[in-house]
Amino acid sequence: MTDGIEAVTRSALALALDAASLRQQAIATNIANVNTIGYAPVQVSFESQLADARRSLGTTGFVDPFALSQVSPRVETVAGGAGSGSPVQLDVEAAEMARNAVQYQALLKGLSRHFSILSMAASDGRK
Repeated sequence: MTDGIEAVTRSALALALDAASLRQQAIATNIANVNTIGYAPVQVSFESQLADARRSLGTTGFVDPFALSQVSPRVETVAGGAGSGSPVQLDVEAAEMARNAVQYQALLKGLSRHFSILSMAASDGRK
């Protein structure tokens, strides 16, 4: 049995929220270690995995729930970060933190609207 669009939408939003939360932690770790000698900055791998899962949309016309279940945000060390002088740039990390916060808020708003639509459907459009 295939999952409906509701389940895929909820799963995708939950994954994106998890990735944004993990990204916030990674950015905070980078900022905390801005002056640590030998520290290798970290980043979150998520968007490329999500793009792989979305490729099925072009071929089959829908996002494969199994492919989506294989997407897992993870922290990775930035290549070339350690030993390259000053691996963490505070201004870049602060900008990334602000961008990530806006993205997180947008995802929360999207999830809220998704649940609002489901609530309206469940009550047959009555308030």
